[in-house]
Amino acid sequence: MKKILALAAFASIVSGAEFKIAGSSTVYPFTSFVAEEYSLIKKTKTPIVESLGTGGGFKVFCEGITDISNASRSIKPSEFEVCQKSGVTDIIGVMIGYDGIVLAQNKINAPLNITMQELFLALAKEVPQNGKLVPNPYQNWNQINPNLPNRKITIYGPPSSSGTRDTIEELIMVENSKKFPEYKDKYKTIRQDGAFIPSGENDNLIVSKLSVDKEAFGLFGYGFLTSNEDKINAVSIDDIQANNENISNGTYKLARSLFIYINAKKPQAIEFAKIYMSDDLAKRGAELEKLGLVPLDDELLKQTQKHLENKTLLNTELVKAGKVF
Repeated sequence: MKKILALAAFASIVSGAEFKIAGSSTVYPFTSFVAEEYSLIKKTKTPIVESLGTGGGFKVFCEGITDISNASRSIKPSEFEVCQKSGVTDIIGVMIGYDGIVLAQNKINAPLNITMQELFLALAKEVPQNGKLVPNPYQNWNQINPNLPNRKITIYGPPSSSGTRDTIEELIMVENSKKFPEYKDKYKTIRQDGAFIPSGENDNLIVSKLSVDKEAFGLFGYGFLTSNEDKINAVSIDDIQANNENISNGTYKLARSLFIYINAKKPQAIEFAKIYMSDDLAKRGAELEKLGLVPLDDELLKQTQKHLENKTLLNTELVKAGKVF
């Protein structure tokens, strides 16, 4: 009900706007910056950008309420089908760069390494013991591994509407459950006993919680780490740090791609995307990288710019493959 009311409120806010964007909280700061640049270049009002989560963004996009959807994962076939049936038939997908999900903590804590398997065992609703699954008994990190600190397991993270949550479920939960024979199917159920705390679509809220709850951890996008390094540090995952190089080359296991999806029937939306992916903003060393977006390599950026010029539309085959062109 809260989500429905939030979407309805957003629809009323943007009803008089010239240009409307909503979606991922991870992509939000990058798109907000581009919105300011767009208004300066085009000498027009700044587009309204709202953080509703990837799922919420696709919902209002498919309903025709917004012109661009920010996304921290690729559009699902079911979402694409809803768009098609709702009349939003001409869609251009653009991969804007890369991000990594970080497990962060207050900077007063010593640097720490946690394995993907340990993180899975901290998050799972059920864990294997003596050949069967039992409700997760782990309350402190050192109960999972005695070499980990004697700190209560408290992890602030994204809600179910978030694309970041989808990625956590896929890369941490499903992938690591495969290592245990006790899990028969794809297992992605996160515990609900208070150890994992969904914290809304604003990742800055999680950062602020880590300032107060100094023993807790937060799961959120890399961009929010780079803009708050005076307050927090990231845990290494399987001895690999979250940084631009490790995220862009894929060695950091929680790396992912970020997207915007455009209603191609809105010429101003395409112009906005072209500014977004211009050399001045999207190239290595340019403005968006300074904000924490891990940029595409030069060749892929050129291909993306050409893709926008050609206005290549998404189709079912591309969507199923998780590609944009």
